[in-house]
Amino acid sequence: MTVQIRLVTGTHCHLCEQAKAILQPLLSARQMQLLELNIEDDPTVAELYGLRIPVLLFPDGSEKGWPFTAAQIARMLDPLV
Repeated sequence: MTVQIRLVTGTHCHLCEQAKAILQPLLSARQMQLLELNIEDDPTVAELYGLRIPVLLFPDGSEKGWPFTAAQIARMLDPLV
């Protein structure tokens, strides 16, 4: 089963693009999948995260908001492999 990490994003969000650039190599190396949740597609997601995107949502329910580094995310992903 592939581990899925969700990224709460928004349209025209330059910070979200930076986050994806950090995440792609980390997730690819661990054979994990990135699912994007756009705040414009779901009012509940917009209410919860609209003012703090990008936000990573992990399978264990933990979250990591921006800003984050590749090293921080790598440490959070390692237990999931």
